[in-house]
Formats: sequence, C-alpha cells, structure tokens
Amino acid sequence: MKFSEIVIKESIVTDLQVGTKEDAIRRMVASLRSSGQVSADNEESIVAAILKREELGSTGIGNGIAVPHTKHPSVEDLVATIAIAPEGLDFASLDGDDVFILFLLISPPDRPGDHLRALETISRHLRNENFCNFLKQSKTATQVIDLLKEADQDEL
Repeated sequence: MKFSEIVIKESIVTDLQVGTKEDAIRRMVASLRSSGQVSADNEESIVAAILKREELGSTGIGNGIAVPHTKHPSVEDLVATIAIAPEGLDFASLDGDDVFILFLLISPPDRPGDHLRALETISRHLRNENFCNFLKQSKTATQVIDLLKEADQDEL
C-alpha cells in the first residue's frame, strides 16, 4: 500500500499547535471533514472511536511519532492525514517523549486487511530516520506529499 493511495493532501496540517492529545485528534478529523473525506454528521463519532482506541493504549509509538487510528462505518475507503507539531505534543507516548509527527488513519470496518497493511506501511517508513527528519521539517502540504511520493518509490 502506498501513502499516495490514502493520505489526503488537502487535510495535511503542518503547523499543529494544540494543548492535548484529544485536541490533536479533533483537529486532524476536522481537517478530513473540511477536505470532504468525512461528513460533519460523523465527525464526533469518529473522534470518539479514535479516543476509545487510545484508551486501550497510546498510539504514541515513540521516537516523536503517533499513529491514531480507527475503523468507522462512515468511510468507504481508507483515508489518512498527517499533522506536524513543530513544538511537540504530549501524547502519552510509550517512551514518554513528545510527539512531532502524527498519522491519523480511518478505515472501513469490513477491510481489516487493508487497515493492517496501511499501518504496516506507515510504521515501516516511520522507522526511517531520514524520512522522519524531512517530515518534521516540512512546512507545506506539498512538501509532505512530495516526501510521501519519494517514500512510496523507496527513494529515501
């Protein structure tokens, strides 16, 4: 699975400045709503589903990265967005450090294999230190998309 198949350029946030994990999740879901990927009617239930998933254990996986995700019946295809928090954000990460890169993924409930493949793709690329460093430095959605395309082609 490729980033270009799931990340919505119009929803990317490169200057995330919020106070809490919940605020970050709300901001990212709102960006998916404003880009037309989720409806306003479903926005709150998607946020609630992601927060419920966070109760099972933080998706702050360490090294300044979080991958909040959920399955939700309101989406027909996998959709993802990215947020960069230049100042860092307390996400209750496993390593206790702040998060700077957030990937948010929403999948249809009837496609668990695709959901896992998307999480695999995200985590594989996030293990690449160069990828993460360039992502943290991205100032525009276009820069993020260009970087994702390079990652899709294994050019990093």
